[in-house]
Amino acid sequence: MEPRSHGVATVRSAEPSPNGATTIPELMGGWPLIGHLPDFLKNPVSMLDRGWREQGELVRFRLGPREFALFTGPEAHDCYFRAPEDQLSAKAVYQFTVPIFGRGVAYDASPEIMDEQLGFLFPALRDAAMRRYARVMFEETMQLVDALGEDGVIDLPHALNELTVKIASRCLIGEEVREQVDSGFAEAYHDLQNGINVIGFFLPRLPIAAHRSRDRARRKVAEIFSRIMEARRLSGAAPDDFLQALMHARYKDGRALSDDEITGILLTALFAGQHTSAVLATWTGLELFRAPSYLAKIRDEMQDVYRETGIVSLEGLKRQVVLENAVRENERLHPPLILLVRKVLKPLRYRDHIVPAGTLAVVSPAVAHRLSHVFADPERFAPERFASPAYEHKQHHYALIGFGGGKHRCMGEHFAYLQIKAIWTVLLDRFDFSLDTAFPAPNYSSWVTGPKAPCRVRYRRRSHASMLR
Repeated sequence: MEPRSHGVATVRSAEPSPNGATTIPELMGGWPLIGHLPDFLKNPVSMLDRGWREQGELVRFRLGPREFALFTGPEAHDCYFRAPEDQLSAKAVYQFTVPIFGRGVAYDASPEIMDEQLGFLFPALRDAAMRRYARVMFEETMQLVDALGEDGVIDLPHALNELTVKIASRCLIGEEVREQVDSGFAEAYHDLQNGINVIGFFLPRLPIAAHRSRDRARRKVAEIFSRIMEARRLSGAAPDDFLQALMHARYKDGRALSDDEITGILLTALFAGQHTSAVLATWTGLELFRAPSYLAKIRDEMQDVYRETGIVSLEGLKRQVVLENAVRENERLHPPLILLVRKVLKPLRYRDHIVPAGTLAVVSPAVAHRLSHVFADPERFAPERFASPAYEHKQHHYALIGFGGGKHRCMGEHFAYLQIKAIWTVLLDRFDFSLDTAFPAPNYSSWVTGPKAPCRVRYRRRSHASMLR
């Protein structure tokens, strides 16, 4: 391992190229033809962390025939996230989402149309809408609470995935979709989630079982949404929800959205507001269960916020900064996306290195969030690091990147935080929890990294009177 100075990995010397730049140092241990693929499949975070420790802020590696360049550290992240789209392209990489979101939507649309489509999402994520969502989040979590009874054991990832599907479908789509969650929609959506996998990243049309299920599920979801839209048109019903907003929306040229475009945008919103939320909510609970002193602080804060009204609201959830710092610390320790990828369309310079066109440029939140020169004692669960006077995440704009950065920063971040805080506010008000299994390792086989199974949690209803109503 190379020595490090001031907490920053030292880059090995490299041969100068004709244009005056030096070649990017390569991660050691690659194999002929397959490169570093075995190490990546075994433990991608360990492999990427080794790249940082061996070679520093910029290191290249190969997965099969594809060349990658890993940017690590706030300054490297700044270069990465500020690069223009015609130099570092997300669209060129995220084609694996096209079978899910559909043709002509998101990463299959032109940049101008994609910007317009994202613009349709903004009203659904503003405070006026969030006030309604806070009550929905409370009501849906209370339904889970009532179903759990007095005590028992649950599979936490499964329970929170189901709950967040119900919340997100009701908030971000419409009541009719929520009503169909238990009669086909949830199963289809689960198959769509499984369609986002490592194989699909490289070969999104490969006819494997997960992709065939994904394509059937996409057709089923489109049928469900189309039936709802047709029923609304026939009845004249126009509820105040995001689905109806899209039915009324027009592009700048005056064109209405097709049903398939509406379906794709709804799925984009649902994935933004649900999948990573469920995973981050799970990790948040797991870490809190083994941090009783911090859990006590969260419950004290809940008393301060809700002792008078007992009503979960947007304003109340915003005041829960102790809980929010716990969520943020789990974003740091357990980022749902361990890798963010862009394709280099034009050569990109960082310090004295040139990243050539055709390379896949990546940053890894899982590596970046454990840099000791950015986060003190980075392996320790310490939500206080985000409070005064430490504010470790404010040292640099790109210190905490669990939801990405730059133009493609996840629009659903605020919704995700609100949802996770609402869920755990209700659950911690009603139950005491403990792990029924060993603390789980990350499951790197999925594109969104949750805990490995089994992940069972024991719960018991608290004896004191419930504060929330």
